[in-house]
Amino acid sequence: MYPIPAQPQPPAPDREIESLAEFDEVVAAHGSLTGFRVQAVDLTARTDALLGLDTTGAVFLGCPMEPEAAARVRSSGALVFPPVPGLPFDPYRGFVYAPDELFASLGEGYEATPDARAYAWFQRTKSDGDVFASMLRAVHDDAVSDALDELLVKSRVVGVMGGHAMARGTSAYAGAARLGRELTRAGFTVATGGGPGAMEAANLGAYAAPFDDGMLDDALGILAAAPSFRPSVTEWARAAFEVRERWPGGGESVGIPTWFYGHEPPNAFAAHIAKYFANATREDGLLARSTAGVVFLPGAAGTVQEIFDNATPNYYESRGEPTPMVLVDEAHWTRELPAWPLLRSLARGRSMESRITLIDRIEQAPAAIKRLGG
Repeated sequence: MYPIPAQPQPPAPDREIESLAEFDEVVAAHGSLTGFRVQAVDLTARTDALLGLDTTGAVFLGCPMEPEAAARVRSSGALVFPPVPGLPFDPYRGFVYAPDELFASLGEGYEATPDARAYAWFQRTKSDGDVFASMLRAVHDDAVSDALDELLVKSRVVGVMGGHAMARGTSAYAGAARLGRELTRAGFTVATGGGPGAMEAANLGAYAAPFDDGMLDDALGILAAAPSFRPSVTEWARAAFEVRERWPGGGESVGIPTWFYGHEPPNAFAAHIAKYFANATREDGLLARSTAGVVFLPGAAGTVQEIFDNATPNYYESRGEPTPMVLVDEAHWTRELPAWPLLRSLARGRSMESRITLIDRIEQAPAAIKRLGG
C-alpha cells in the first residue's frame, strides 16, 4: 500500500506558472512553490533553485528537469508528470499555438510540419483503444481550453462560421475578409474554426485591420495564385506566409481548428490557434466563447450544425442572456438550406427572438452584430 498524500487546497488561477520568466518571478517573490502548478516549463537550468525550494503540494506538468531536481521536488511533496517522449505535440502546453509553431519546417513540405505530424499521430492512435493515447489527447485539449480562456479574458468575441470550400480569388472570399477586417476595427475579437475558406478569409481580414484598405486588395491577389489547399497544402500555406512576411505585424484574431478534420489545415492568419483533437470539444468551445455573437456565412452541413448548436443555449438561456446570431445570404438560408425559417420559429416569443436576424449582404453584418448586441 502506498500512503495517500495530503490533498492541498486547489490553487487560485494566478498560481499557474507557464514560462521561465514567471517561474523566476514567483521564486523571487515567494521563495516557495507550495501549491503552484508549473506547466510545460523547461527547468533544466533551474536545478539549484529547485534543490532549495519547498514544493509541497506543487504539480509539475511536463517540465524537463535534471534527475536530481526531479527527485528532490518529489521528496518535498510535489507531483511530477514528466514529459512524454516521442510525441509531435506537448500535451501539457501552457499556451495556444502560433502559426509559426504549427507550420515549422514548411520549407521541407507540409508533411514535415508539427501540424501534419500531430495529425499522423492522431490517425495512428484514434482507434487503437490505447487508454494512454486517449489520456494524452484529453490532457492536451483541456490544456488548450485553459490557455484559450486565459487569452480571451475581457475580449468581445464574435464568431465567424462558414465552410472550407470558399476559394481564394472569389468575391465571397473577399467579402468574408472585409467582414473580419471591419469587426476587428470595431473592437471585436474575431474567432473562426481556424481552417481554410471562409474561416481563413475572416482571419485574414482581422490581420489586415491595422493596414490601409489597399493592403487587403494586394493580399487577396497574392493568395489567389493558390486558391485552395487542394492539391497542395504546402503551396497554399506558403502563399499565406508570403502575405505575412510582406506585411508583418497584422491584427490579432483566433482560430479554433481540429485534427479530427486533419485534411483541413489551419490557416496562418489567426495569431492564436487553439487546435483540438476532439471536434465536439472544439465546436462547443468556439460557440461558447463567441460572447458578442456569431455571424454565419453560407456553408453546408457543418455550418447548419453550428447554427443550431448556437441556437440551443440561446433558446434555453443556459449560458445566460441570448447572444446575437446573424445569418448572411437570404437565398442560401431560406431556399438552398432553409435554416432561417426553423430558427425564426424556434425563437418566436422567446428572449432570443430579438437577437437573430437574416441579412443579404456580408457588409451589413458588423452593424447587425452591434444592433443585436445592444
